[in-house]
Amino acid sequence: MECLRSLTLVTAQFDTLSNEELRNVVGKKWSTYPDCIGAFVAEMDFGTAPEIQQALREVVDEGFFGYVRDADVEAMQVACANWYRTEYGWNIPVDRVRSLADVIMGLRAAITEFSPPGARVIVPTPAYMPFLSVPVRLGREIIEVPMVVANGRWEFDFESIDAAFAGSANGGLLALCNPCNPVGRVFSQEELLKLGGIVANHGGRVFADEIHAPLLYSGQHHIPYASISETTASHTLTAVSASKAWNLAGLKSAQLILSNDVDAERWREAGFLIEHGASTIGVIANAAAYASGKPWLDDVIDYLDGNRGLLGDLLAEHLPRVGYIKPEGTYLAWLNFRDYPLPDDLAEFFRDEAKVAVVDGKACGAIGEGFVRFNIAMSSDTLHQAIRQMASAVNAAAPS
Repeated sequence: MECLRSLTLVTAQFDTLSNEELRNVVGKKWSTYPDCIGAFVAEMDFGTAPEIQQALREVVDEGFFGYVRDADVEAMQVACANWYRTEYGWNIPVDRVRSLADVIMGLRAAITEFSPPGARVIVPTPAYMPFLSVPVRLGREIIEVPMVVANGRWEFDFESIDAAFAGSANGGLLALCNPCNPVGRVFSQEELLKLGGIVANHGGRVFADEIHAPLLYSGQHHIPYASISETTASHTLTAVSASKAWNLAGLKSAQLILSNDVDAERWREAGFLIEHGASTIGVIANAAAYASGKPWLDDVIDYLDGNRGLLGDLLAEHLPRVGYIKPEGTYLAWLNFRDYPLPDDLAEFFRDEAKVAVVDGKACGAIGEGFVRFNIAMSSDTLHQAIRQMASAVNAAAPS
């Protein structure tokens, strides 16, 4: 139990976490590849907020783990709606915040219940990996629309998105991730308005995954896509959760925000089965996160901000040919190794040769070939160690 208690830390103590302790903590990040530094799955090494731990202790002390109570769901709905009003200026009716097990259930619902049968799923890439696998399993065709690097950042290719919708006879469903996993973009109002116009012109729909919205760096502001106008509200389903920002992914709780009357009516018919599966402790933890977790989150973001800068310094020193654009949000970095002659499977290469587990960019779309997704939510000492090990492996495989 000592390793678990060690995760109840303030920011100043994050650097005291040892890799050995982390391998004994429940989670995939360090246990899947126990001989590697975990930098692949989207978990943080920092535990969670004390307020959330206290809320969960109270549940454990009660000793009852039955189906989630209506009162707990309502508390989560209120806390989520308050968070969105306070942080982003979006006034959501409380009853339009619906409970889910996870964001992927929201994507599944958007495809099966809120888009026409056979509608293509349009995915700006690089993209969160399930955006490229879940639609296929549901019998939908995917259209990958690669983003472009312009003005020193990743941007939508609006012309190609427009063409993708034009080629979809029954409208199409755009899978939008904002802030963007894996490239870390926080899209501007101008970009989102332009995107909304394209969707509306073609009678399309949008599934907006905004799970990383609380994880923004200084100078950035999250704009919920559905909040921009009545038009975007009319064609959007928005999925959110406290799971990434407060490190709660295993507790299985997320929210789907309904932003128009038509979808709310459809939810009355189809929502019961979709909502089924959210866990009691997950709902309670999400409520505590939204209501009381901001001070802890602010500390974590300060620490992550230091890590995203440190990563740039380490790459410049040890891997100067790696392309890196600092993320504007999330704790994920998108690293370009194309200037190094390395094997095709970069995830396997770095696991085997560097003992660092990352996501191969190809899992995020064809444009991701030669890239890796790297999770910076670790101690600065571990970040140093990971980049040194990766540099040693790269230099051994592709000496200058």
